[in-house]
Amino acid sequence: MPAVATHTIRVFGDPVLKRPTAEVTDIDGGLVKLVDAMYETMHEAPGVGLAAPQIGVQKRFFVYEMPDEDSEPQVLLNPRVVASSGEWEYEEGCLSLPGLAFNIVRPKIVTVQGIDLDGNDVVIEGDELLGRILLHEIDHLDGVLMLDRLDADQRKFAMRELREQGMGVRTPGGRTHSL
Repeated sequence: MPAVATHTIRVFGDPVLKRPTAEVTDIDGGLVKLVDAMYETMHEAPGVGLAAPQIGVQKRFFVYEMPDEDSEPQVLLNPRVVASSGEWEYEEGCLSLPGLAFNIVRPKIVTVQGIDLDGNDVVIEGDELLGRILLHEIDHLDGVLMLDRLDADQRKFAMRELREQGMGVRTPGGRTHSL
């Protein structure tokens, strides 16, 4: 079987990361191919989740895989949070913010509803890490970055780090550098 082409992951400063996505309306061979390429991109990065906007696609879906388990990569189309409870603080990173990680408080348990590649309704209840993955990727679909979840001091530190990396820095011509 030939290798699947991977995609470049968009990083902070790319406007596609701040735009809400459109619902997936057609499940076809092109979408299946894109999902396969996203699995490869996620593994190559390496990461545990990857949302479509992170590769420049403005559609409402993401791929994910629990680390250190014998699970297969999964995809969820048109996800929405239907319930959440508790509170859990955990260090969170993002492929679109390379090198940064922060403790972020999110719900401990989350229930998400969406559809799979066969068009079937899916309900996933995730606690702790799985819940965090689901919420983080749904944030991407809503145009929300991990930076938006930080307190003022964390955000100030993160922005300084991003400037030092050259991400999101406006040049005299108004362009944004994406490294």
